[in-house]
Amino acid sequence: MLGGGLLPGTLAVVYGATGIGKTHLGLTFADHGRAADGARGLVLDMNGRGDSQRHDEYAARLFQWALLPWTHTVTPMSEPYPPPGAMQADYSNALPWVGRTRDFQVETPDGLEFDWNWKATYNHALYTVRPFFYFHFAAGARRVVVDGVEPMDSPADSIQFFIFDELYRKVIHRDAETLGMEICLPVWQHREFIDAHRYDHRQITTLLLVTTEETRLEDLVARKVATGDLGATANTILVMGSERVGNRIARMLAVVKHRGSAMSDEIVEYRIGGNGLELA
Repeated sequence: MLGGGLLPGTLAVVYGATGIGKTHLGLTFADHGRAADGARGLVLDMNGRGDSQRHDEYAARLFQWALLPWTHTVTPMSEPYPPPGAMQADYSNALPWVGRTRDFQVETPDGLEFDWNWKATYNHALYTVRPFFYFHFAAGARRVVVDGVEPMDSPADSIQFFIFDELYRKVIHRDAETLGMEICLPVWQHREFIDAHRYDHRQITTLLLVTTEETRLEDLVARKVATGDLGATANTILVMGSERVGNRIARMLAVVKHRGSAMSDEIVEYRIGGNGLELA
């Protein structure tokens, strides 16, 4: 359907209602990195209520993949090398903020501007998230799945979209040398490590899974791109929705946008079976 698959170095967005199979699709994409890239992809869970997506259970059942959480923190002026076993952790849920951006703002005394009252905690969380991506990319991972983005009337109001945009521009699609120099401090002491672990950030493919209020495929296909919606700049858009077929509800998938390659205009039915997503 994608004329060869997702293009390396691009952003793909999957829209669909809760329970439609987005997490199954994302984990399949991440696991396939073993065959395509020589390393599994990374899973970033942005759901603020813990692993309600059941990533670990699905990964174990579908791919015999022990999805362990990354906890290693690298603060400035500290040893950057992950401790033994850290690189087996492909999952992170260190960015749990959910809601509208204004929920995280406080008015300044002059009443004219707003400060981010959560930024200190957020910046501290980046000491965990940035090395999570950097060290895995340096070790060969080339796929990122971001799950748990919740519905919002106006995407521009979503704190999750804000965080993802920041993360995508400043970490995932950041030059490897620059990112390594920001993490591995003092740089002179770790220059050899940084130079030996350069990677091409333009080869990292990111899959963003967005939960929508719309459930029917027809409504998802007709969905308008609103201000702040990352689908406007994404290379690829997939929609996953349901339609009534006789006396049952069928799950359907369609490719809405796919720059740079051939794409199918078909609407394909799929089911979620014991092996994950199965095209009918």
